[in-house]
Amino acid sequence: MLRIMLFLGTNIAVLVLVGIVMSTFGEPILASNGVDLNLTGLLIYSAAFGFIGSFISLFISKWMAKKSMGVQLIENPSPGDERWLYETTQDLAEKAGIKMPEVGIFPSEQPNAFATGWNKNDALVAVSVGLLRSMNKNEVRAVMAHEIAHVANGDMVTLSLIQGVVNTFVIFFSRIIGHVVDRVVLKNNSGHGIGYFVTSMIAQVILGILASAIVMWFSRYREFRADEGGATFADRESMISALESLKRASGRENDMPATMQAFGISEGMRSGLAAMFSSHPPLDARIEALRKV
Repeated sequence: MLRIMLFLGTNIAVLVLVGIVMSTFGEPILASNGVDLNLTGLLIYSAAFGFIGSFISLFISKWMAKKSMGVQLIENPSPGDERWLYETTQDLAEKAGIKMPEVGIFPSEQPNAFATGWNKNDALVAVSVGLLRSMNKNEVRAVMAHEIAHVANGDMVTLSLIQGVVNTFVIFFSRIIGHVVDRVVLKNNSGHGIGYFVTSMIAQVILGILASAIVMWFSRYREFRADEGGATFADRESMISALESLKRASGRENDMPATMQAFGISEGMRSGLAAMFSSHPPLDARIEALRKV
């Protein structure tokens, strides 16, 4: 929690600093070119809209995951695999120092798993039917340890904060670009003309693409950290073996909803420019990183 509070405080400090700098230097420059724009007010507006959507997604993430993935919660585990999976998760949660998350199974033949929830003591961890069928118990335990590491690291909250920050700057700078084009290029001096709206939308799309690359970079970074956590809470060889098993199944199409793929343990294979917008590093890179630990 302290790490998350520090991260949140840092983000707020960045926004405040940007606001001060833009108000001190940006507004006079814009005004000298005939652009009448309250940058402080625009930054507050951008932050409000940038963070609201991100945090709404975070707070309803468990509900959305259950509905979109058809997760069946294990509430009264039956003897056998269900009881083993529940008790394994309980043991890993104790090792990680978090409250027992909800545990579930979702109907997908693709080997996959995910963790979500608005904080580490109110999380959901789920595995697919395909993963339980294709992996041995040591590998399944390692996958669960990986997901528990995501929860313990506060990755869901941190990713939402980063998304909120980039959303803020996308809205902020796209509106500035729209104002400049409207006032300076098109010489519109009353209200907002069509040039403002069209330019703002185009700038928002372009900046949004660039911003998503930043968010996906962080998402790939957190996968390496979760792999290390899985190796710590379970064991390294089992974590490597689980990733190798995922690699063997990587040719299958990812049947998780697009909104959930960033939370899965594996996204599928991407190459070239598409790799910049991948939420997961290549499995070979993850395996190699664990072997170097």
